[in-house]
Amino acid sequence: MSTPEITVAAVAESGGRFLLVEERIDGRLVLNQPAGHLERGETLVQAVIREVQEETAWRFSARELLGVYLWRHPRTGRFFKRFTFIGSVSGHRPEQPLDEGIVGTCWLTSDEIRARTETLRSPLVLRCIEDYLAGERSPLEAVAGLDLDSAGAVAAVTV
Repeated sequence: MSTPEITVAAVAESGGRFLLVEERIDGRLVLNQPAGHLERGETLVQAVIREVQEETAWRFSARELLGVYLWRHPRTGRFFKRFTFIGSVSGHRPEQPLDEGIVGTCWLTSDEIRARTETLRSPLVLRCIEDYLAGERSPLEAVAGLDLDSAGAVAAVTV
């Protein structure tokens, strides 16, 4: 197996609805949690805060680790290790331009997400919602300070 790319994602729920981004990938409009790659010089928590801000114009406050997931893209064969954080958003700045490829944001219920599985960017989107609803949680401190070099050593659940 090749070395997985390290990514972060955020699960933010409010009133039974989850914050998602609509993004254009390979000419297709898909749904994803706010997510992106960990960059050199930042911690996992810094990365998820940055990605949520860039993709949604919301300020994210991470509270817990939902899980660490390993997924292989079936078409490209690339491996991704995704650290998914649970938190809340505040301070929306609607005038802020969103990251390239992001068409917009939406708040959907878990049933609405399940009904749109064909438009999910990867199976990780629904898996993270299901794990959140099942009460999966780990202390934030377990991974908060990890960086690009140290995050690769953390065990992951294969999806």
